Amino acid sequence: MSREAVRAQHHPRLWEQHCCLPLLPSADLTELTRYPAGSYLSVNIGYSPQSTRESLELVTQFRRDALTDGRFRLVHSIEDAWPEQPTEETEATLALAFDLEDSGPLEGDLDNVELFYELGLRSLLPTYNRANAAGSGCLDTEDTGLTAYGRDLIRKLNEVGVFADGSHCSRRTGLDIAEITNVPMIYSHSNFATVWAHPRNIGDDQAKACAATGGVIGINGVGIFLGRNEPADRAGRIEAMADHVVYGVELVGIGHIGVSSDYSFDAEDFNRELAEHPEHYSEEITRYGQLQWVPPEDLLGVSEVRGLDEVLAARGFSEADRAAVFGGNFARVARQVWRD
Repeated sequence: MSREAVRAQHHPRLWEQHCCLPLLPSADLTELTRYPAGSYLSVNIGYSPQSTRESLELVTQFRRDALTDGRFRLVHSIEDAWPEQPTEETEATLALAFDLEDSGPLEGDLDNVELFYELGLRSLLPTYNRANAAGSGCLDTEDTGLTAYGRDLIRKLNEVGVFADGSHCSRRTGLDIAEITNVPMIYSHSNFATVWAHPRNIGDDQAKACAATGGVIGINGVGIFLGRNEPADRAGRIEAMADHVVYGVELVGIGHIGVSSDYSFDAEDFNRELAEHPEHYSEEITRYGQLQWVPPEDLLGVSEVRGLDEVLAARGFSEADRAAVFGGNFARVARQVWRD
C-alpha cells in the first residue's frame, strides 16, 4: 500500500466550512471529490452580486447534480453532516450543505433565510468586504457595525438555525454579531491579524468575543491572508496555516479553532479577472498579484506534500486535538445552532 493510501486511511474527518465553485449552474460539482470521502463541505451559493433568483437557481442545480452523481449526501440535519456513528455509506460520500457569503441575495427579505434553509443553507455572513444594508465590511474605511436590519438578520439566523458568520465583516460588525447572537457565532474562514496584518484577518478582540459565544474560527488557506503567496511556496502556506492554528489555540483554546480553507475551484478564472480588470478590486487584493490557495488534498496530507495534519502532529497536536480542529469543533457548535 502506498504512503498516500496509508495516510488517507488515518486522517481525521474534515469539516470544510467554506469553499467556492464557480457561481454558475454549469459549475462542475465533481471537483469537490478532491476532498477526502467522509468530509462535510459547505459550498458558497452567492455573495453581493447575486440576486435571490440567481442563488436559488444555483443551489437548486447543485442539489440536482449532487443527487445525480451519487457521491454526495445532502445535509438536512447534523446527523447527515457529521454522524456520531459513521457508517460505510457516510464514510464513502461527501456531506453537502451551502452558505451565502453576503446577505445581498436575501434582497432585504428575512423570510428568505427560511427558504434557503430548506434548500441546505447552514451559514450566512452579513457583509462581504463592503458595507451593505446589514452592516460594514472589512475593507470599509468607516466602520459603523451592524445596522438595525443587520441586527434583525442575526436574530433571524438564530431563530432558523443558521450560523451567523463574521468573516469578511468589519471589526465592529463582527463584535456586534457576538453581542447579539444567543447561540455560538463563527468566523468561517478568517485568519489572525496579529500573525499577518491584513484587513481580511481578524483582531484578537474579535476572536475572543467569538469564543465567548462558544463559537469557532476557521483558519483559511489563502496565500495573501497567510503572508505566503508565492506560487512555488505551497509548503510554506501549509506551515503558515499551522502558525495561525497554533496562535488561535494559544489565544482562545483548542475548542474554538477549526480549518476552513476558502479554496476556490475557479481560481484560474478569478486570477484572470484580477489581471484584466484590477479596477474592480481593492488594492488590498491586487497588490499581491496572482492569488494562491492551499488545495483540499493538502489539508489532510493525501497529496505528495506534507499536509497540514502532519505539520500539526509534528508541532505536538495530539490525535484528539487534530480531530477537534479538523472537524469536531465545528460539528459541536452545529449541534447547538442548527435546528434539525
